[in-house]
Amino acid sequence: MAVSLLSSMPRMKVMPNHIHYNAAISACDRGGQWQMALSLLNVMLHVRVRRDEISFNAAMSACSKGGQWQLALSLLSIMRGKRLVPDGFSCSSAIGACEQEGKWDMALSLLRSMPEIQVIPTPITYNAAIAACNRGGQWQMVLGLLRRMVDTRLIPNKVSYTMAIAGCKTAGQWQLALSLLTAMPRMKVSPDAVSCNAAISTCSAARQWELSLSLLADMSHMRLVPDETSHGSAISCFGEVGSHWDVALLLL
Repeated sequence: MAVSLLSSMPRMKVMPNHIHYNAAISACDRGGQWQMALSLLNVMLHVRVRRDEISFNAAMSACSKGGQWQLALSLLSIMRGKRLVPDGFSCSSAIGACEQEGKWDMALSLLRSMPEIQVIPTPITYNAAIAACNRGGQWQMVLGLLRRMVDTRLIPNKVSYTMAIAGCKTAGQWQLALSLLTAMPRMKVSPDAVSCNAAISTCSAARQWELSLSLLADMSHMRLVPDETSHGSAISCFGEVGSHWDVALLLL
């Protein structure tokens, strides 16, 4: 609809400006139309409409959501070449695009380069890098990023911890998952059902059924309501150990 309105403006003798184009590109971003977003960005160049940070950020976000990491990085490079100032949103979009394709090393490189372009990393950019490392199975890198956040006086949030806990599952690091869950209140971050479920799932995958049940019970003490995922993760452990089926039945 936004693109259609934009194309009809000249017929109504109204020439679109950068605000109109930016709105259309943002609509493409929300609609998952990265090809159209790039097309509009190119049209702006040909019709000599000024492209600003908002134009590139919206197009970059569309490419990120579409898993087009190379295009997202290319847009970031073009921004810098045109003396436009990338911001945290720009970098988060580029890092997010790397996460979609499992390019964790590229995501880390982008995060490290942010101070060079005078952009201060935020919890959002760190979370994007954590997600990329998680997808790449780099749980040690995830821990390093959490530590770096604290060192730079950024407080990891629920998303940061939950992704780190979830990453422990594939690495078989159930002790570390419990340590991270325990650390959350000390960092003034309240665990929620998602973070607890991630820890339960990690313990179940490691056949630590007693710990899974203990975490399930702890959720009530934290005023959290166990859901289907909580119970399902705990029950799955008993299928692995091949015993204590009577305990599993009590959870149904």
